[in-house]
Amino acid sequence: MNGAENNQFEAPKSNSSLGVRIASAVVLAPVVLGLVWFGGLPFLLLLAVVGPLMVHEWAGLQTGGDSQVANEVGISLAILCFLIGAAWGTPDIGIALAMAVVGLTVSFALWRGTPIALPLLGAAYVGLPVLAFAWLRSDFEYGRIALFWLLAVVWATDIFAYFAGRGIGGPKMAPRLSPNKTWAGLAGGVAGAMLAGGLTAVWLGSTVWALALVSGGLAVVSQAGDVTESALKRRAGVKDSGALIPGHGGILDRVDGLMFAAVGAALIALVRRTGAEGVLLWP
Repeated sequence: MNGAENNQFEAPKSNSSLGVRIASAVVLAPVVLGLVWFGGLPFLLLLAVVGPLMVHEWAGLQTGGDSQVANEVGISLAILCFLIGAAWGTPDIGIALAMAVVGLTVSFALWRGTPIALPLLGAAYVGLPVLAFAWLRSDFEYGRIALFWLLAVVWATDIFAYFAGRGIGGPKMAPRLSPNKTWAGLAGGVAGAMLAGGLTAVWLGSTVWALALVSGGLAVVSQAGDVTESALKRRAGVKDSGALIPGHGGILDRVDGLMFAAVGAALIALVRRTGAEGVLLWP
């Protein structure tokens, strides 16, 4: 769901590798976009499958030893509790159950004498984006539009950042964490996101400059998500978070920026005390 990764100066992929990447995208993209379109139970089932898989990949990037098994199980169960509650029309109960499960996981970590930060960080890193996706899509009138807009913003960010970074180059943005990202790439990504947001605003009849600025801000948040996962992989000494998607790596490799952007969009809507339209419609 995330689009091109901004490794601007990697060696070109072989034709066979590129073919695998394209084939994977051709198969997966219509499925994901279709489930986003339908929403409701089909979309929640997508999150119920993808959420625990992302937790598994996150756990593999940590250094908590066998304690990570308990953290992985606890966080995955918490996500499923929330999604079951959402599917039954009782998301508040689902959130309460999820928080209880996270609390039990933290208590188990205390009993084992392992760091309690790991289950808390895992619940935030994966659980909050899952919650944001489900909540935004649950808006009957604007949920579908909000998620497609969010996908367009993140894809535009990645694509424009790739070409700006490759074509302009210049100073590195975070050389120790993600050495292939440049400030020119970030600027290009922001410009692409603002273009996607502006076009969406024209279509919705929203204020163009406002939604363009929001989209540009979420581009920065998306890039922060990319850098964060790059730092996790660098610390773990791995190239990809997993190998589930042929030619692409793991799920986190594809949605790292989208996860952060979804949380950012949901927070904007919550601050405005509205549903998904709160991040789309501006006076």
